[in-house]
Amino acid sequence: MRSTRAISAVERLKTRSGNPHYAAVSMPGGYFYLVERAAEGSKKLCDPLPMDDFIAFVNAREPAKPRKASKLDEALEAQIGRSGKRAEKPSSDDAD
Repeated sequence: MRSTRAISAVERLKTRSGNPHYAAVSMPGGYFYLVERAAEGSKKLCDPLPMDDFIAFVNAREPAKPRKASKLDEALEAQIGRSGKRAEKPSSDDAD
């Protein structure tokens, strides 16, 4: 099993968090766990997980940076809002 996806997830975590001390440890059978390396030793941050679960854990570790919206994106959102294409969720009061 290829570990490229798991390593990429950890690299994205390093970028998001600004902490270069995160590392993925690969185990036999396609399991991975996350460690944080420090001067006093490595700290294990999760139990061994299958690759997909490991990637989900790493992605949830730090929030993603908010996406920058261009002026064109904002104008498009405003136009969609004005056109009435966005349906609002019905309130629970209307159900009775």
